[in-house]
Amino acid sequence: MKYRPLGRTGIKVSPYCLGTMMFGKLANADHDECIAMVHKALDFGINFVDTADGYSQGESEVIVGEALKGKRDNVVLATKVFMPMGDDPNQRGSSRRWITTAVEASLRRLQTDHIDLYQIHRLAPDTDMDETLSVLTDLVRAGKIRTFGASTFPASEIVAAQWAAERWGLGRFRTEQPPYSILNRSIEREVLPTCQHYGMGVMAWSPLAKGMLTGKYRKGKQQPDSLRVKFFPKAMSDEGSLTAIEELLPLADSAGISLMHMALAFVTSHPVITSAIIGPRTMEQLDGLLAGAEVTLSDEILDRIDEIVPPGTDLAPLEGSAYSPPSIAQPSLRRRPSAERAAA
Repeated sequence: MKYRPLGRTGIKVSPYCLGTMMFGKLANADHDECIAMVHKALDFGINFVDTADGYSQGESEVIVGEALKGKRDNVVLATKVFMPMGDDPNQRGSSRRWITTAVEASLRRLQTDHIDLYQIHRLAPDTDMDETLSVLTDLVRAGKIRTFGASTFPASEIVAAQWAAERWGLGRFRTEQPPYSILNRSIEREVLPTCQHYGMGVMAWSPLAKGMLTGKYRKGKQQPDSLRVKFFPKAMSDEGSLTAIEELLPLADSAGISLMHMALAFVTSHPVITSAIIGPRTMEQLDGLLAGAEVTLSDEILDRIDEIVPPGTDLAPLEGSAYSPPSIAQPSLRRRPSAERAAA
């Protein structure tokens, strides 16, 4: 396993990061199997594990904590905060009040005294950036986290956060975790160049486009019985994505590899990407993912991928899992008041 620098933090991590969103009641409630998957990934050479408090309402963190007993010192452990953890409106977000509480709960579930990478799961437009950065900086100084980052932030907010850190003398986001795959390439336009400019590590989530790039989803064929179809019906039946897949499959065949392995190798070939986050639900899926760890793509293959899905473009709908700014999510911010429109 060739390890890569996590931005400019000095931390070295594997090009695959084990994502654990599928651990727990959301997808796999068998704790023993999930723990076995963590152990297998570590034995393979993966030293980077990513979870979140919002994954199955903390159950994923509990499983990871059990799995890392006796192995914690050799693992770069990442988790996230932001998603709702209860009905109380203050049990979510990125305020000092909530982060101070949430980090303690994550530490307990993970059975550790520190988190290597603590990430803000999504941008909170109602919270000042210095409010968030100040508590994260305090947590670093207290030794409870080693460094911190963001997930699915637009480039403009990554820049704003860097400026806020400099202005207020606070720690800055050292990593970003965006969606990136052959079918979702829009971050190539601004997010990845911005991360490169600031020396940030980048861990790509959904490198298989929610499973579309496994080869199981085909144009004109019945969809498999999958949790993905249940949760993301539009994304998993998107005509543009399915059309591209029909062109990508023979390209992978010509290279003597599977579509899944080509998709993962595409992500890890980008010079700004630190790690691709793999999120297996079962041991069989983990075995399949690990089998492609040594695959590399020629320039000819990468050029052909660019022809099928042009750089900087998105085909697959992210369908509710990406950040949508208030200017898009709230119609009232895109429309003048009705009385004003009528008088115009």
